[in-house]
Amino acid sequence: MAALKGFDIDAPRWDQSTFMGRLKHFFNITDFRTVLLSDSRLDEAKALVESCRAGSIPPGTTEEQRYYAKKLYDSAFHPDTGDRMNFIGRMSFQVPGGMAITGFMLQFYRTVPAVVFWQWVNQSFNALVNYTNRNAASPVTPKQIGVAYVTATSTALATAVGLNLYTKKAPPLVARWVPFAAVAAANCVNIPMMRQQEILNGISVTDEDGNKLGHSRKASSRGLFDLPRFLGFDIPPILKRKTQSFPHFRKITFLHGPLQVMMVGVFLVFMVPAACSLFPQKCSMAVSKLEPELRESIVSQYGDRVRFVYFNKGL
Repeated sequence: MAALKGFDIDAPRWDQSTFMGRLKHFFNITDFRTVLLSDSRLDEAKALVESCRAGSIPPGTTEEQRYYAKKLYDSAFHPDTGDRMNFIGRMSFQVPGGMAITGFMLQFYRTVPAVVFWQWVNQSFNALVNYTNRNAASPVTPKQIGVAYVTATSTALATAVGLNLYTKKAPPLVARWVPFAAVAAANCVNIPMMRQQEILNGISVTDEDGNKLGHSRKASSRGLFDLPRFLGFDIPPILKRKTQSFPHFRKITFLHGPLQVMMVGVFLVFMVPAACSLFPQKCSMAVSKLEPELRESIVSQYGDRVRFVYFNKGL
């Protein structure tokens, strides 16, 4: 018990009110090396986390071991259900999964069949990630997931194929941005549809101490606007175009694909945690900006004591 004094296994290790604190936190849980660990190792980490929650840990367990167990738990287990997530849908798989798919989308963009295939692969990957990280408090039905998947995939394919045909005579650099535009268009459809329950029914809002005050649709809309959707292939096309000006690089065509994938991977290692860190996970909103009915309910119960509500915007 003495070893656990002042230690909260569920609290982030770094200050989440600062960008650097959030960046360290997301660098920690998006560490792609954790994907390689066995299920038994992950289950050991979960057991240690649950022991900390119960106020009892194995003798000799150090603080670093507790933090590492928390890192593995946060990266591999669903925060609502506590179930182990499939490894493809984990945040720690975003770098290896994203670098492969994005790299190939950028490399094979010239023909319509290649565009169709890789956009389909990307949207399938996104659908699995969205399902794996679904909010248990705002459940999404298989039908809703299916509609979101089909709609987003159709949007991405239509945008990619249309732009691919339109840019046939455009400069090569412009054509290389076709995947970026297609995925951006698909995200504009996919995100609201995957989180439609939150938009329609609102998300839970609390006071500063975590006491539930109700559900707010305005808070859910605010959370969606704060969701960063940075992609790892808006800058690589420029670099790829630049490297092709070197004669020696043009000769090693068989390495163009692998180098494209590695280039995207380098960007994603930094961009995934940086994008997640732009806004605090726990957001606040003034009571005065809530829906009239919820605002009146809070004022009638708490008067002026509660001036802000807090909510989890999700990833």
